[in-house]
Order: sequence, then structure tokens, then C-alpha cells
Amino acid sequence: MGVAPVDGGLAAGEKGRVNPEASPSIVHDGFLLLGFALAFVLVFRRLGLGATLGYLLAGAVVGPQALHLVGEAEQKMGIGELGITLLLFLVGLELEPKRLWAMRKDILGLGLAQVVLCGIAVAGAILLTTGFSPAAALALGMPLALSSTAQVLPMLQSSGRMKTRFGERAFSILLFQDLSIIPMITIVAAMSRNPADASGPPGWLLAVETFAAIAALVFAGRFVIRPLFRLIGNLGEREMFVVAALFTVLAAAGLMEWLGLSTALGAFIAGVMLADSPYRHELEADVEPFRSILLGLFFLTVGMMLDLGAIARDPLFVVGMAAMLIVVKTGVIFLVARLFGMGWRPALALGLLLSQGGEFGFVLFAQAQHAFLIAPEAASLFGAVVTLSMATTPFLMMATRRFREAPATAAQSREEPGGGDCANALIVGYGRFGQAVGQVLLAGGIQVTLIDTDVEMIDVAANFGAKVYFGDGTRLDMLRQAGGAEAEMILFCIDGDQIEPPLLEAVHEAFPQAAIYVRAFDRRALLRLESGPAALVVRETMESAIAMARAALDGAGLGQEAINRAEDVFRKRDRERLDAQIESGDIRTARDRIITEAMAPPA
Repeated sequence: MGVAPVDGGLAAGEKGRVNPEASPSIVHDGFLLLGFALAFVLVFRRLGLGATLGYLLAGAVVGPQALHLVGEAEQKMGIGELGITLLLFLVGLELEPKRLWAMRKDILGLGLAQVVLCGIAVAGAILLTTGFSPAAALALGMPLALSSTAQVLPMLQSSGRMKTRFGERAFSILLFQDLSIIPMITIVAAMSRNPADASGPPGWLLAVETFAAIAALVFAGRFVIRPLFRLIGNLGEREMFVVAALFTVLAAAGLMEWLGLSTALGAFIAGVMLADSPYRHELEADVEPFRSILLGLFFLTVGMMLDLGAIARDPLFVVGMAAMLIVVKTGVIFLVARLFGMGWRPALALGLLLSQGGEFGFVLFAQAQHAFLIAPEAASLFGAVVTLSMATTPFLMMATRRFREAPATAAQSREEPGGGDCANALIVGYGRFGQAVGQVLLAGGIQVTLIDTDVEMIDVAANFGAKVYFGDGTRLDMLRQAGGAEAEMILFCIDGDQIEPPLLEAVHEAFPQAAIYVRAFDRRALLRLESGPAALVVRETMESAIAMARAALDGAGLGQEAINRAEDVFRKRDRERLDAQIESGDIRTARDRIITEAMAPPA
């Protein structure tokens, strides 16, 4: 007697098949997003238009408004916003508290003037050219005064201007914009027509919570996070260091989110608190890959959320508003920058660089919509305005380059670096050998950055006034974060037989401008490294052994001439033996050049 199949069961051959009606998996979406991003970014990089525009266009093409290959943009936006959080954390790591204090006039002066004046000007333009109410115009104008931190900072970094005076002023404005999100949310809440907002916290309480959260982050950074990294550094577990770094960022951002504040601000403060710690470069190297991927995802989702239908229904409004935004912000920032003493060329460059709308505009538009100040259709339209304005920035910077940059004859008047901590030399390994090398270089006027993995030694060095950063200096990403691209020399002073030819080849390829010097553990290490790209390979005991031998000969009563002759004979025979060994690849070659018996004194 046969048994009837149970309803819903799988017939033979159907086991393991995916239901075609089921929603696509994260693997499916990730494959398509990364594939389109890779193709578009490569093309746009090749055309010199930057990665941001490539990500935006890739998101628009793959999203629900065009090919409809990937959906759920809002959920992916939540993940992508972590990229902005990590970006602000990395920026904070670049700014020690004393340097941030030195920038206070630009932050509170230039930044405040830009946000207030641009907000009023844009809100006024919206009020005059549309039918929005004054409250709606202000709710739209304030977010549009903000620029895209996620777009501008990578542009500054890729052009090498992040640590110039121009870059510091641009960053000061962006930082104040992030700080201004809190009062903007408060203003929107105060104008709210939504009865549900009547029970919300008053603005003064939000301000108190903000300062309390910042104080808590400062305390945690000093007394919790630093000891945690010290413990992990002692254990030598790099994976745990990555986990701790991401935990620090997410914990700081999570505290701010819980209070309804800017998550990026929390991550920035956490970065500043760790900027002067020995773990700064290791943190940068560990967090950077996550920042790059998540920031790319953010721009992909912005492109996916671009309402192409709204643009198609009223293209003149969107294009006109985007053009108005760019013109008004460029003009206001240009005038403000001139009032703060900037020349007309850098002032114009600053205005164009910050002329776009920013990613936090999407957050504030949602707040205004929730407060019944603007309709959902208006939020979509102005979201398209922000996206379009972001897409124009690379083109504007390219089109105006020859007007913004000083002529070649005035190259000497260009801005100098703005107080960065770039060093002329990187010393990897700060034991007894590296300490001596470092002190001699410093005595010669060479600025050095010191890197080591020994936490106890780092603490001891700090007691004697030496700043040593924690990190594995044999990693290219670590060397890059420590300033390898600007260094004139990289010196490997690591104890033991840890340096191999492939490492030196990779370092030379990554940083061709830097001369490489290596401490070799013994003769075998010297033979491996001698023919590589290193400018000099030094046997760690060679010179000290010769110094001791000279002292012993002097104690035996030999004159300086005889002592010099003995040293010259040894060096010559040792070099001959070394050359023969390198040629043959056999350490047993030229054993006859080893001095094994006392030599007769010269006639």
C-alpha cells in the first residue's frame, strides 16, 4: 500500500533547491552590489572622477528605480552608515586633543559662520522660490547647509591636502556641521506639528545629555579603553585587537544613538581620546578596511534610494534646486572664507568642495517629515537634490582646477603642511638596538616615528619621554598608517631573525621613495638580505665585536697602526668570503678566508 506524500514535502531531486519566490540572500545582494561597484568605480577612477560618483551611479543602476536587482535599500543604509561612523573615528585618531584645541578658532568661527549663514541663505532661497511655509523652508534649509563628510574627507586624503592649512579649515567646518546636528534636531522638534512630539525631552535636557555623554566617553577612553588595549597588546592577539577596535567605535556610537544624538560624533570623540595613545597606528590599520567597505556600501545605498521617479516627474525642480544649492553655498562659503583671511583661490576651492548637500540631510529630512513639517514627496525630492549635488562635486573640482590653483610662478606661496606629525624616518623595533639608532637620528635632526609590539617596553619608553606606537611594523598597512608614504627612510631594528627578502621587496614596492635599512640577526640573515632592495644590511654584533677586539689589542700593548691593520685584514677577508657566499648561495664557501690562527706581524 502506497503512502501519500505529505503536503509541502519535496519531491526527489528538489531537495536543497532554493525557492525562487524567496527573498534574495545576502550573498546574492553582496555579489551584485560589489560587482557593479567594482565596475563603476574602476571606470570613474580611470576618468579621474573619483570613487564616490561611481558608487552612487552603481547604486542607482542596480537598485529598485532602474534594474531592480537589489532591494531593501533602507536596511542596507543602516549598515552603510557605519562607514561614516568609522570614518569619523579615523579622523579623530588623526587629531590629538592639543591639535584640536589649536583648531578651536576655525571650528567655532569659520564652522559656525558657515552653518548659520548657509542655513539662512538656503532657507531664504527655498522660501522665495517655492510655496513652502517658513517652518518647512527652515527645516529644509538647515540640513542643506551641511556638506558630505563622507565625500569630502576622502577627497582631501587622496589629494594629500588633509594635513595642510586648507585641509584643516575644511575639516573644521565639517566637524562643526556634525556638532550642529544636535541643535538642528532640537529646532525641528520645537517647530513640530506632530502631537506625539509634545512629550519629547526639552532642548536644554538634550544639551545636558550631550555634554554628559561626551564626558562619559572621555572618562571611558582614559580609564577603560586604554587599559583594555594594553591588555590585548600584551597577549599578542591581533584578532582581538580588531574586535576591541570595532567594539570601541560601536560602543561610542551606540551611546550617542541611545541618547538620540549623532553616532558619528561619538565615534569622533572616541578617536580623539585615543589619538595620543601608543595604539593609534595599529587602530588605523585595523579599522581602515572596514571603513572603506562600509563607506562604499553607504554611497551604494544612497544611489539605490535615489527617487528617479520623482526626478522624472519634476526634473526642472530637482536640477534647479541642486544648482541653487551649489551656487548659494559656494558663494556664502567663499565670502566667509575671505572674511577669515583666505586668499580668493583657496576660498573658491573651499566653497566648491563643500557646495554639495550631505548624508545627514537624509536623517534631518526624516525628522522634518516625522514632525509634519514637510510631506514625504518633499523629502524624496530634496533627497534627490542632495544626491545630485553630491554627484556634481568631482566635476566642479575638475572643471575649476586651473582657476583655483596658483600659477606655477607662485608655487613658493602655496600652503605648507599644517602641523602634521609626518616623520622623516620610521624605526621598526625599539629595543636596545633601535633605541641607539633612534637617538643618533634625532641628534642629527631627523624626525622619527617609533613602532614596536612590546607593550611593557612602550610603557617604559614613555617614562623616559619617548613616544613609541604599538603595532606590527612588518605589515604594509601598518607602515602606511604610520607615514610610510612620506618617510625618507625605513629602518628595521627588530631583534631576532624576522626579516625576509619578500617583505623587503614588498616594502620597497609600496614605498619606493624610502631607503631601507635592516638589522640582520647573523651571517645567514645577511646572505639572504644582501642582494635585496635594502640600502644597507648591518649584522647586529659586527661593529660591537670589532670595538671590543680593538680594545683588547690596545690592552695587549699593540700600537694603533697594528690595530688598524688587524681590523683591515679581518674586514677584507670577511668581505671576500661574504661575496663568494652570495655568489654560490652556500654558507660553507670560502672557508679558507676565516682567520683561525695567529698571523705574523708585518715586517
